[in-house]
Amino acid sequence: MKFILLLLLLVFPIFAQAPARDRRITYTPNTDTHYTMPVYKDLAEWQQRSAQIREQILTASGLNPMPQKPPLRHLVYKTIEHDDYTIESILLETMPGYFVGGNLYRPVGKTGPFPGVALPHGHFNNGRIENQVNVSTPALGINLARLGFVAFAWDMAGYNDTMQTPHDFSWPPKGQGARGTRELLWSFTPLALQGWNAIRAVDFLMSLPDVDPNRIAATGPSGGGTQTFLLAAVDPRIKVAVPVNMISASMQGGAECESAPNLRFETFNVEIAALIAPRPMLMISASGDWTKNTPREEYPAMSTIYELFGKSSNLEMAHFDAPHNYNKASRETAYRFLAKYLLGRPDNGPIPEPPTQVESSSEMLALKGRGMPEGALHYDQVFARWREMLAEEKPSRTRLLQAMGAEWPSDVVAEIDGERITLTRPKTGDRVNIVHVSGAGPAIVIVHPDGADAAKSLVPAEREAYLVTAFETGKAVEPRNTSDRYFVGFNRTDDANRVQDILTTLAWLKRPGVELKGVGKAAIWCTFAAASAPAEVTLDAPLGAFAGSDEDFLRDFYVPNIQRAGGLAAALAILRGNDSKLPTGQPAAQQ
Repeated sequence: MKFILLLLLLVFPIFAQAPARDRRITYTPNTDTHYTMPVYKDLAEWQQRSAQIREQILTASGLNPMPQKPPLRHLVYKTIEHDDYTIESILLETMPGYFVGGNLYRPVGKTGPFPGVALPHGHFNNGRIENQVNVSTPALGINLARLGFVAFAWDMAGYNDTMQTPHDFSWPPKGQGARGTRELLWSFTPLALQGWNAIRAVDFLMSLPDVDPNRIAATGPSGGGTQTFLLAAVDPRIKVAVPVNMISASMQGGAECESAPNLRFETFNVEIAALIAPRPMLMISASGDWTKNTPREEYPAMSTIYELFGKSSNLEMAHFDAPHNYNKASRETAYRFLAKYLLGRPDNGPIPEPPTQVESSSEMLALKGRGMPEGALHYDQVFARWREMLAEEKPSRTRLLQAMGAEWPSDVVAEIDGERITLTRPKTGDRVNIVHVSGAGPAIVIVHPDGADAAKSLVPAEREAYLVTAFETGKAVEPRNTSDRYFVGFNRTDDANRVQDILTTLAWLKRPGVELKGVGKAAIWCTFAAASAPAEVTLDAPLGAFAGSDEDFLRDFYVPNIQRAGGLAAALAILRGNDSKLPTGQPAAQQ
């Protein structure tokens, strides 16, 4: 099949030394990699970079573009009344048929509207109702209400009242490495679901008549700290953020809900949390966990971003000699910071937390002894509803590139040694090996699943050809370590890298109308490369039995998030130049 794409961009080759080994093989970061904050020369450079990271977070969460939000519904199961606060146990329907349990803490005897505070919890046994010396979300919510805030604490997936999915889903079982599951193709992960729930929690707070929608904050510890800075990074409605014991350069989160495919490509938690700047942020850290270096490492790195805005005073740090926590001392510091920016109270130091009587777990839950509401979905139905909710009508080249973590490179360096050519993108340190066959007529690029040498017999007589050995193909395969469970959260899959190598080759050639031929499985790589390339390409890539089903992708083209971006149907629609029709005779993608 042949399709013509409009030429939008030309990239001229630069001749220089290519790296000795492909960095995509030698460097495979993971959650325990120790990162260093990049240096940004000015605010414009940071703002360009922060926009890219924000898009990356939303893509990894399946929320790019943001789906249309269904109407919110919440069910109040009980109300606990005290002299100076109330606690409501509720279920919040964040999408039709999916219910999230929570507690709403409200002031009594004060006049609103009040600031709202979102309270995501961490990986403590009792979730949002955990009440012990090192952490107590109920004590946090109660004392925020006493101070004049409306606070909402809600469950992580698989905790307490929120049991329609387990907490651990979508990721491959431990020990199975980079090969994923059907859910990952659709961006259906705990992080994505909880990111959506967090956004809906903010919607809920802002909908309450006693909440000032212009004064919304978020704070949480551990995994709740991850949720706090991810939410604040993508949602400008969060005006103040207090992520607790989680912003680290050396540990990026060790749980299912703290990672997602594509999330940390060339970035890490400190840089992600910096997207909160210049809004006020308090970094709370402790000597007894992975935030132990915050005073001399993460806080100075974060300060460089606030300095670009001229808002250094909006960033604060509080470091405690304590184990992993959100304890009384940490909470008292958070009360001060939140009251300073959202209540206009003088900054006179930590606000003491009075003795707090916390109700029993059964009193705090909504569903204790009760069944789920009518219409509640089971796991497979929740997954199906997610796919329906995130359906995208218009195929997008940008979405495909984002799903694959690929780019149309602006800078390609070439090293030529006779018929052998090695390409690299200098900023990535990758290597693309090519064999050049001299000839006449329009150039043809051929990609064979066994590499350039296997493609030599396919060169048309007397045609000029460029034979590409795509990533991890050919004779000199050097397997990389993909054993880490969250590998695809930090590294691109082999298939995504193969598409990138084809894009890099096309960008370097800078020839409109070049023919791109893919053989066997390489036809799939070429199809997605041609659909993603903003250049004129004539494609010859028979897909055979590959029809775009989830099983097809898992077997032959494993790229997480690819179905969320429209999958094969989107690629073919882009190639045809018609967003609503597929090419004649081409099988429709099965979903």
